[in-house]
Amino acid sequence: MNKPLFVPDSNVFITAKNDYYAFDLAPAFWDHLIRLAGNGRILSIDFVKDELERGNDDLAQWAKNDFSDGFISTAEDDVQESYREIMAWVQSQDQFSDAAKAEFARVADGWLIAYAKSKGCIVVTLEALDPKIKKKVPIPNVCQAFGVQFVRTFDMLRRLGVQWAS
Repeated sequence: MNKPLFVPDSNVFITAKNDYYAFDLAPAFWDHLIRLAGNGRILSIDFVKDELERGNDDLAQWAKNDFSDGFISTAEDDVQESYREIMAWVQSQDQFSDAAKAEFARVADGWLIAYAKSKGCIVVTLEALDPKIKKKVPIPNVCQAFGVQFVRTFDMLRRLGVQWAS
């Protein structure tokens, strides 16, 4: 299998479902994600799948039934080591509040970045780089600190050459 190029965050899937790519309005988007995962161009991680499945909605069913092969385990040694490095860095940053650090440790974000760092992938997120934020640990801030590339959903789709037929 080809090395996955893009690893989307939970917010990519959730916002698409709730907003511009609702299942009933844009089924082609979801079909493209399945196809891209099958081709090894995108994958996400087990922790993102867990977050999506907790939603107990159409997206949870899609993640479980249609995109289940698009999620990969974070149990590999290199990912685990990257995660430890990322968590140590986050905890050492005085910029972020203790609540922000605790939240970051609770969600999939650190694992997503660790996977991308270990495997040379690009993180896909809707979060923005914010050098002054205290109340959250943004994915792009951590990516920047570790030299991990990150893009937004539309950038990923363009780079993958995704187009909808008219």
